[in-house]
Amino acid sequence: MTRHQSRTRNAGFTLVELMVVVTIAAILIGVAVPAYQSQVRHSRRTDAKTALLDLAGREEKFLTLNNGYTTTAAQVGYAALPVAVGSGYYTVYVCVGTPPTTPTISSLNSCTSVTGTTGTSFVVSAIPVAGTSQANDSSCQYFAVDNTGMQYSSDSSAGTTGNNTTATCWQ
Repeated sequence: MTRHQSRTRNAGFTLVELMVVVTIAAILIGVAVPAYQSQVRHSRRTDAKTALLDLAGREEKFLTLNNGYTTTAAQVGYAALPVAVGSGYYTVYVCVGTPPTTPTISSLNSCTSVTGTTGTSFVVSAIPVAGTSQANDSSCQYFAVDNTGMQYSSDSSAGTTGNNTTATCWQ
């Protein structure tokens, strides 16, 4: 082989090139996965809010026909309450009774089932099912709607210990 003859380079990637590609892929995955999980949580919140508004509408329809809110789950079209909604990520509760004088997250969370007596108000609430990925949704844990149409949300599933996140979670 003479000095002027060029050597042919082997085809393929060098280790440095391969490491650059792996690093770029890791950065992209590190950004994409949390964004994807956030969007999935947001869509599940929408499922819960839709179920609450549907149930509130059923309660109002029942009121117009019967001059009172429901006493059984069957009266609003469910076999039993509480019921799982949103592909099993939220549990929806209904509380019928006397309205709190100043509705707050804590006063709404005090009742988690139909009381069995016709009431002058209702509250429907949705709480993430423990052990699901939705239970890790730290900003919007608890949703509720009352008979006046007021919407409530908290960053705690207890509703009483968390911050009121209604302005951001019901958007």
